[in-house]
Amino acid sequence: MHIPDGVLPLPVAAGGFALAAGVTWISLRRIERAWPDPRKGVPKASLLTAVFFMASLVHLPVPPVSVHLVLSGLMGVVLGWYAFPAILVGLFLQSVMFQHGGLAMLGVNACLIGIPALLAHRIFSLRTMFGASWRVPASAGLGFLAALSAVGLGAAAAALLIVTTAPAYLDAAVEQAAVGALLLAYIPLGLVEGVFAAMVVLFLLRVQPGLLEERF
Repeated sequence: MHIPDGVLPLPVAAGGFALAAGVTWISLRRIERAWPDPRKGVPKASLLTAVFFMASLVHLPVPPVSVHLVLSGLMGVVLGWYAFPAILVGLFLQSVMFQHGGLAMLGVNACLIGIPALLAHRIFSLRTMFGASWRVPASAGLGFLAALSAVGLGAAAAALLIVTTAPAYLDAAVEQAAVGALLLAYIPLGLVEGVFAAMVVLFLLRVQPGLLEERF
């Protein structure tokens, strides 16, 4: 889901930075308003940032391509509004250390992964509508749906962005074939991440339910 430098024109990259800056500002404002001491959430956000950072090293072969874990849904489920700043930091480290994506595309990639993470948390927050007897299975099911939706939305947005704004010198047929193959590859990835998120939710509900953020 990381778009490398050179694939999209500079105006799109600039727009990505502007949108990422706006979402980061909104996230920090919501964190400041929702928590008496926002610093208490920093250790949890730092831990999940490290997990997100290392997830890019785990590749799943889905012939004819290979995709790596994204974990945007899990980030949103656990971190809430902390997710976008955490993802932004993780993407910066990935681009500098692993050359995943690129610095010019940092804003675009942050939006493609971070905004679906926030939507994933919104989906997961629906668990508060269920009574105590249904809260655990509902949380697991919504965790699965949140992670699956985050991967699917991010992949679809990336594909749409590439197809509609990629430079004219790229071969259109090859570009569409590559994008189609990647979209198909993200279907099993979304299922894997959905199952993983549901398992994490069940584990946290058992050992430390306070780590699952209720507020949105």
